[in-house]
Amino acid sequence: MNWTAVASIYRFEMARFFRTLMQSFLSPVLSTSLYFVVFGAAIGSRIDQVEGIAYGAFIVPGLIMLSVMTQSISNASFGIYFPKFIGTVYELLSAPVSFLEIVLGYVGAAATKALFIGLVILGTASLFVDLSIAHPGAMVLFLLLTCLSFALLGFIIGIWAKNFEQLQLVPLLIVTPLVFLGGSFYSISMLPPIWQKITLFNPVVYLISGFRWSFFGTSDVPVVTSLLAIGGFTCLCLAVIWWIFKTGWRIRS
Repeated sequence: MNWTAVASIYRFEMARFFRTLMQSFLSPVLSTSLYFVVFGAAIGSRIDQVEGIAYGAFIVPGLIMLSVMTQSISNASFGIYFPKFIGTVYELLSAPVSFLEIVLGYVGAAATKALFIGLVILGTASLFVDLSIAHPGAMVLFLLLTCLSFALLGFIIGIWAKNFEQLQLVPLLIVTPLVFLGGSFYSISMLPPIWQKITLFNPVVYLISGFRWSFFGTSDVPVVTSLLAIGGFTCLCLAVIWWIFKTGWRIRS
């Protein structure tokens, strides 16, 4: 393993992040505050509790997941797409660096950025509501796995995309609706029985449910199922990336 190459890619990507640190810091703080004003104050005044949890606190895991997923995808997709766009990816492919080292560098940096955003949102949320974490270890595990798996998905999207518009296609039109429909701001037990069954086909439900369990000890689906879902999704993304580098799909062409 060429750790020097991994560290070089990682430092390069993180340097781009720190150049816009204030923007990266202020954006999640402002958006989180806005969500609490809209959902916490307006809707929360009509919904006192959900499953015995104050509504303002109940939506915190969903807010974190929404930002972490979209930020992981956006950072990883842009990180690998831009070298393709300007042609420097060929220099990287011709260097004595394996595909695993390339993925570790880009995905590791994207996951780190998303983790930072998630922690910022968690800190901001604690200013609005009384928040306690029932299972801190599980919370960290779910957060890390989500950052990693969706950064891998973003890496795939960055290779697949042919223009900058396609980079935003999946996060805006697929991931964000799935998060909103995946119980981020409500419990799926509040839905009619038929919609509860339909919602279980949404893979994001398992991530949000497991993450919420780490905070409050309550979930819509079993925690083991949530871990298996995110583990399977991570393995699937790794398999797709391995195939991409093996065949050179949209990299060498």
